Amino acid sequence: MSYEAVFFDLFDTLVCFDRNRLPVVEIKGRTVRSTAGHLHAVLARHAPDVTLERCYEALIGSWQEAERLRKVDDREVPAPTRFADFFRRLALDPALLPPGLTEALLDTHRRELSKAAECPKHYRPLLERLARRHTLAVVSNFDYTPTALGILETAGVRDLFSTIVVSDAVGWRKPRPDIFREAFARTGAHPARTLFVGDRADIDVVGAHGVGMDAAWINPERAPLPAGLEPPRYEIRDLAELEDILGR
Repeated sequence: MSYEAVFFDLFDTLVCFDRNRLPVVEIKGRTVRSTAGHLHAVLARHAPDVTLERCYEALIGSWQEAERLRKVDDREVPAPTRFADFFRRLALDPALLPPGLTEALLDTHRRELSKAAECPKHYRPLLERLARRHTLAVVSNFDYTPTALGILETAGVRDLFSTIVVSDAVGWRKPRPDIFREAFARTGAHPARTLFVGDRADIDVVGAHGVGMDAAWINPERAPLPAGLEPPRYEIRDLAELEDILGR
């Protein structure tokens, strides 16, 4: 099959996310990996009565609620909306807090999350070769576009993609067709001539098939395909295998 475009998922496809690289905090005698310590340091200047433990619990609670809502209909919960819930859980009125505090918290959260993402060294040369013959794009489920862009910039590969479509900007998450259609609109790519590459069979493969794209499922652990799903056209262990699929 000859493809004119290749669309990629971001996390655990183009970059690997390692939770062990997140900051360490002590919460009620437990050591946990979380950005909560850095967020608390920013928040404490303006809300000194908020303890680290409460900050951590509000952060986890807001994330769990966002995940619950996303599973209802695949509508994205953007990071600013999640942080509004974070303030509510801390009984803080954003209107009474200093201007720019939400942005400061978002930037802090983004900076620490970005440190946990790493792009394997052999990906840049691979993507450079692919970009000579294909239109490349990123289609990612994530709640804050600046984080996704920053990760790709740090990895040194952002310039290789014609467009980067993130769910918080579109409002919908994969496998909904809306986010893929946005990528088609931006690139002019045709679904039948586009390959989608991602690590989630239930999101990336299902979503690609739903709009008429072939899919390459990254499955390094050789996990079984979830029951009831249509198999992807390709199953690979590493992005390097794309060159055999797409031609050198």
